Amino acid sequence: MMFWYGHNVSGWGWWVMSLGMILFWALVITAAVLLFRALDRPRDRPRTPAGPSAEQLLAERFARGEISEEEYRSRLAVLRSSGPSAKS
Repeated sequence: MMFWYGHNVSGWGWWVMSLGMILFWALVITAAVLLFRALDRPRDRPRTPAGPSAEQLLAERFARGEISEEEYRSRLAVLRSSGPSAKS
């Protein structure tokens, strides 16, 4: 038999109170974690991992001598005319 704030608590009452407290604290901790994650997430994080752009890769190939200047300028013009979707 256990006394809780002047009330006699025995049998199922003790288990229900214990389970209620566990569920209460689990809910509080879960809400705190979700709130922290929502506030910690940067808004402008890129969706894809950062790497060299298509123009940078093209410039590297030109610098290594893999492509000619004419081919470099031609491909660079194509990249710049096709818009931001081709630059990713």
